[in-house]
Amino acid sequence: MHIHNLSQQNSVLNTFVSEIRSVSIQTDRMRFRRNIERIGEVLGYEMSKVLDYKSTSIKTPLGTSSIDVLENDIVLCSILRAGIPLHYGLLNVFDTAENAFISAYRHHNDHSESFEIIVEYLACPSLENKTLILADPMLATGQSMVATFEALKPFGIPKDIHLVSVIGAHEGINFVENHFNASTHLWIATIDDKLNDKGYIVPGLGDAGDLAFGQKLQQ
Repeated sequence: MHIHNLSQQNSVLNTFVSEIRSVSIQTDRMRFRRNIERIGEVLGYEMSKVLDYKSTSIKTPLGTSSIDVLENDIVLCSILRAGIPLHYGLLNVFDTAENAFISAYRHHNDHSESFEIIVEYLACPSLENKTLILADPMLATGQSMVATFEALKPFGIPKDIHLVSVIGAHEGINFVENHFNASTHLWIATIDDKLNDKGYIVPGLGDAGDLAFGQKLQQ
């Protein structure tokens, strides 16, 4: 797997990441969502550098201009609900992309620390020979990313696959490396060292879905 850890080089992306982590700033849900969206824009821009291009002649009011433009047929798939702001950021870059959405959540049996990933809702176009961008802001254990990809398999075989996350842990990255082929790209804003005993990234930022949209009802 090709891992692109953007924190290895200083950029304004560090500012956006610092604000989504900060307990004094992340309580502003609008700013939290916008920062995730901006991170998605940066990750999408960096990803665009390795995609496919074709030369096109453009007519202007004063003549013609030859320029290389993106030719990938992209499907952007995000995991609900935390993935929505990241999805919008990527869609701002790849505005002609088709869109897919999937719900995946952790189900704890008998209130134990162990869990399984439940996929309930899925809407997806054909993926056959297309570029699949699979986005999930938090790459913790990696199980949600893998479960989502397994659920997408009936929709066709993508030409190439790009995974996009904001914050990941080494454990989760190792897990997805073992379940995606070697040509897969991972685009990530920063990587943390570990998970806690509940499978959350440390230091991380907390629950991205709750911070973006409010706490969900606990059952």
